[in-house]
Amino acid sequence: MRAARIAGPGGELLPDDDPVDIVLAGGRIADIAPTGVLRAVGEVLDVDGAWIVPGLWDHHVHVLQAALAGERAPLGHAASAAEAAAVMGSVTPEDGRRVGTGFRDAFWPDAPSLDVLDRATGEVPTYLINADVHSVWLNSAALRRERFPAPADGVLREADAFEISRRLNAVDAPAGDRRVSAFARAAAARGVVGIVDLDMAWNHDVWQRRAADGFDGLRIRYGIYPEHLDLAISAGLRTDDPVDGDPEGLVRVRGLKVITDGSLGTRTAACSHAYAEGGHGVLTVDRETLLELMTRATAAGLGCAVHAIGDVANTAALDAFAATGASGSIEHAQLVRHTDIPRFARLGVSASVQPEHALDDRDLVDTVWAAQTAQPYPLRSLADAGANLLLGSDAPVTPLDPWAAMAGAVFRTRDGRDPWLPHERLPFATALAASTAGGSRAPSRIEPGAVADLAVCATDPSVAGEAGLRSMEVRTTLVAGRVTHAR
Repeated sequence: MRAARIAGPGGELLPDDDPVDIVLAGGRIADIAPTGVLRAVGEVLDVDGAWIVPGLWDHHVHVLQAALAGERAPLGHAASAAEAAAVMGSVTPEDGRRVGTGFRDAFWPDAPSLDVLDRATGEVPTYLINADVHSVWLNSAALRRERFPAPADGVLREADAFEISRRLNAVDAPAGDRRVSAFARAAAARGVVGIVDLDMAWNHDVWQRRAADGFDGLRIRYGIYPEHLDLAISAGLRTDDPVDGDPEGLVRVRGLKVITDGSLGTRTAACSHAYAEGGHGVLTVDRETLLELMTRATAAGLGCAVHAIGDVANTAALDAFAATGASGSIEHAQLVRHTDIPRFARLGVSASVQPEHALDDRDLVDTVWAAQTAQPYPLRSLADAGANLLLGSDAPVTPLDPWAAMAGAVFRTRDGRDPWLPHERLPFATALAASTAGGSRAPSRIEPGAVADLAVCATDPSVAGEAGLRSMEVRTTLVAGRVTHAR
């Protein structure tokens, strides 16, 4: 790679910002020297003074669901239940049903109801997926089709909603794999070299098939859900093991994924203070079950990724990590008690967070969680306490774009609004490190011996503003020295 400037970790080792040549061999960085010093051998990629950062990761993605989301009716603009129902009534059915996604009902002046949706959609089975995926609004025809009892509002929540999503995602394998490949190409165009796939499926067989069929656009770490834990243990799966049939070792095991509470948008995140409409949310996994799951996973060599959004759920998850000695992460960590923030670092538990959620939810937090005394979206607080941060998108909840995640983390604003909780902004260097494979405490580095997972940017991201980060032009992406995207 000729005439490159290093903007990420490793650049601090250079005496100045002058361009350097980076020699890649065997999938790794073999040497770095001032431009023109080394004789070029083999293929030359002329970077022409552009800026290089380590390849980026999204640490929380639901891959197939995100790949399918673009084919579903968008509902994020709907300002009421009546409007969302009317939008779905105008959608042309596919496979005998209508599917919409992305509605946010917390500020709707009217509540979802079976009657409103039935009048707008008739006898065509119709499904509206909440932006946070923790609830699905169905009409009577869809409830009959799925053989679910009809709640008065037509809304299924938590486990029932997840089951509906699994059924909606059950496309035939070749069609699903084509969509996932297109999704991977779009990710590579944003400088992404790896993702953590937490689709609610038996991901081992899915990714083994894709790897055998030649999928090589991204590194993949896939999750295993409790209903498949016995299967994973009997198969001898361990964290970081590669799947069979993948010569490059791009697809590997991530570990056990457990969902322990609900979400802010569905008002089911487990919180110590009551919601305005009543209730404290739900713990969907009791303490004894969580300890048993994490103990078995740890004994089998599997790390754990525990979904916890409310402060009660985060405390319970940290307690379980402490009691079991498990390694891994808490996913989301959106509302954390002040006394729990230093426990992440003490226990070695990573905080896998999604900065764009904070901007999507800022008005909701200020109303629905107004009575909470814990810290919402404590990114800087966690970093300052020594926690390892891992940034992601939770796609399809927000689009997979690590530059948007970094912009949200660094500037805590979007669309020209004043920064929200500006004391929780991250330095750019921390946000970038948290967007690499190892996270903020162990970032990928650009130095001899490192894996050649790289992204070439048109401008220096370290001095880009909020808009500049969001619109960052990625010219080239490489995985193990192999080009996966070229502009």
